Amino acid sequence: MSDTIRKKTPILTGAIDSPFEKIKQLDNEGAEFWSARDLANILDYKDYRNFSNVVDAAITACSEARASVDDHFVEVTEMVNIGSGATRKLTSILLSRYACYLIIQNADPSKEIVALGQTYFAIQTRKQEVATLALEEERRLFLREELCEHNKQLAGAAKEAGVIEPIDYAIFQDHGYKGLYGGLSSKDIHRYKGLKKSQKILDHMGSTELAANLFRATQTEDKLKRQKIRDKSTANQTHYEVGAKVRETIKEIGGTMPEKLPTHDSIKKIERKKQKLLAHDEDSEE
Repeated sequence: MSDTIRKKTPILTGAIDSPFEKIKQLDNEGAEFWSARDLANILDYKDYRNFSNVVDAAITACSEARASVDDHFVEVTEMVNIGSGATRKLTSILLSRYACYLIIQNADPSKEIVALGQTYFAIQTRKQEVATLALEEERRLFLREELCEHNKQLAGAAKEAGVIEPIDYAIFQDHGYKGLYGGLSSKDIHRYKGLKKSQKILDHMGSTELAANLFRATQTEDKLKRQKIRDKSTANQTHYEVGAKVRETIKEIGGTMPEKLPTHDSIKKIERKKQKLLAHDEDSEE
């Protein structure tokens, strides 16, 4: 859920038959959210204070799941209708779909609407997870292809800098990895991440890790060319320094160190799945 809901008013409300869709709102950037007070009404909680206990239980569940509470529960002040056309400012919480799902799981199960909500949010949350997974796969495919291309360009720049023999290039690459991965060589990364010897490191990276390595490759290539480096020792040191600088930047912004990022299914598996889907679409058109 976007932080923009802290300061932007809703511009659109869902119009599908589900009561939970009808109270869904979108902010100016298209991020969906629900008002805790609206949700309390739908779930037939007459006293919002009782519903607050359910929200507190959901927040605890969110924290225990190691999800960011601030990303899913945002406290705000709303103008609430108190009858006879009068309104009053009351505190409320803007909720992500995941937050609603956690609240439903902690709500009174004897209420029929709660059972309906459990089904709705379970299905919709799963759909969102699938969509997110598909987006991550597309990002990985794109970044892996980009990295493959830029590694070729990096190899060309390294050759001009005196890195000629295959063994020299392997050493050159290891310097970049050691800078970015806190001293770990490619073999060390394999062991650290539990990869088999035949598995390529880059093929099992997520999009975040691929992006960091892409930045390392492009910036090293640029620096080798810009500074007209012509000896392999300096080229190796340059690659290490660029990798270390990328690592330092990740640390400064509070990111996860690349060696700590999880491995994923091989990019080859995603490519095969995409080819099957494309083949299926072509067959369907015939």
